Amino acid sequence: MTTSFLSQYGGEISTLTLEHLWLTGAAMLFATAIAVPAGIWLTRSQRWAKPVIGVANVLQTIPSLAMFGFLLPLPWFGERAARIAIVALTAYALLPILRNTYAGIRSIDPTLIEVARAIGLTDAQRLFKIELPLAASFIFAGLRTATVTCIGIAAIAAAVGAGGLGELIFRGVASVDNRLVLAGAVPAALLALAADAALGLLERRFKVSNAEGTGQ
Repeated sequence: MTTSFLSQYGGEISTLTLEHLWLTGAAMLFATAIAVPAGIWLTRSQRWAKPVIGVANVLQTIPSLAMFGFLLPLPWFGERAARIAIVALTAYALLPILRNTYAGIRSIDPTLIEVARAIGLTDAQRLFKIELPLAASFIFAGLRTATVTCIGIAAIAAAVGAGGLGELIFRGVASVDNRLVLAGAVPAALLALAADAALGLLERRFKVSNAEGTGQ
């Protein structure tokens, strides 16, 4: 991309990058708020684990354009393209967070849980002092996967007018202008790499603070 191209489209790239971040960030907040508590609940009600994770798995397999198309006719969602994008991205982010939260807590040594019960910890204390800290690496791995997935799929949201870097990609494809395609694809790829690195750094810091807190 030349200097003249960047001077012409630099402001638009910045604006669309912020829109891309907003769509992804909102979807990840909703997905985390739904999937982490749901994963915890499934460890307490395991008979629901297979059907609930199965539903999340089915959502993951729906093609992104089809998902946006399904949401368009719905009264409230279809009124604003951003709502459609956020709901669709949330649906795609659920599976990795839900599955990793469930698997992380289930992988904890049952002996630790029995010891926690023996010393009189309540269910909430056991969850926050033992289960979630020990399952944190699994949960962070799910968050990283979901975030990268959301950033990638958010580019398709431009097909329904939700904005984001996908607008440049679609315009570039329509006009056979590779510069526009790269102007949308490169920032999206950099966002995915930056988000993955940031969450990885947060995960490592959490592990260190958790190890210091337990005296290991």
